[in-house]
Amino acid sequence: MSLRLSCHCGAVELAVDLSDGFKTARRCDCSFCRRRGAIAVSAPLSGVRIVKGGDSLTLYQFNTKTAKHWFCSVCGIYTHHQRRSDPDEYGVNAAAIEGINPRDLGTIPWADGVNHPADRA
Repeated sequence: MSLRLSCHCGAVELAVDLSDGFKTARRCDCSFCRRRGAIAVSAPLSGVRIVKGGDSLTLYQFNTKTAKHWFCSVCGIYTHHQRRSDPDEYGVNAAAIEGINPRDLGTIPWADGVNHPADRA
């Protein structure tokens, strides 16, 4: 079942099929994610489809340039990212999914992005 995700201004809309519902919800404490503060849920690459506003999405990359983070260029809301830890998977902004209030998700585990698995010898 596809879920609807949209940015704040409505310029961007995605259809999202999550890998395992909201069981994959997590936060990350890397230098970027801790500033962003979003809860991400997992979706396969085939599980995220742009319905509207692809031309309004802006890509941001840093450090190794492996992860790809997309935002609405109009309102600045983070929509999704292709993960560095698993490039075959997207992290999707749970709070941008229609009908979801992140407060209702309970306690969300943290991923150790400061000590990223790809940085370990």
